[in-house]
Amino acid sequence: MKTAQYWIDKLRLKQHPEGGYYREVYRSDEAIAQSCLPARYSGKRSFSTSIYFLLSGKDVSKFHRLKSDELWHFHAGIPLTIHIINPGGRYSAIRLVGTTDKGQAFQCAIRRNHWFGATVDNSKRFSLVGCTVAPGFDFDDFKMAEKQELLRLCPGGKRIINKLT
Repeated sequence: MKTAQYWIDKLRLKQHPEGGYYREVYRSDEAIAQSCLPARYSGKRSFSTSIYFLLSGKDVSKFHRLKSDELWHFHAGIPLTIHIINPGGRYSAIRLVGTTDKGQAFQCAIRRNHWFGATVDNSKRFSLVGCTVAPGFDFDDFKMAEKQELLRLCPGGKRIINKLT
C-alpha cells in the first residue's frame, strides 16, 4: 500500500498555504484577457489550471474561497469531506471517494465565492485529489477565511469553523 510520503515524493508536492501538499501540473498556454472577464478579476487568467492536492493524517485544508469555480477529482487514498459555506451562510458537505454511493462522488464542483475546506476521513491515512480551476487559478483570487467572519456568517458551523480556521 502506498503512503502519503510516497505520493509527496513521487509527485514532487510542496506545502500549500491552506494546508496539505500540492503541485501545479497544468496551466493552459492560452489566457482570457481581463477585458473579457468579470470585474472581480484583476488581470488576464489562463483558460484553466490543475493541481494534485494531498491531505495527510491530521492535515486540513483551511477554509478559503476563490473567484473561480473549482472541480475536485478523487485519485487515491481514503475518502475526504469537503466542507462548504455558501455566501448566504448555509453549510453543506460533500464526501469525495472512490465509489459513488448516496451522498458521495468521484468529483464535485465548488462554486466561486463559497468558503470551503477539507478533512481526511481517517487521521491515520491520506487523500490524494486533483483540483481544476477555470478560469485558471491565480493567488490574487485566493482568500483565506477569518474565523470571526465565518462565525458571523454561519453561527451553526462553529465546530467545523474552529477546526478549519
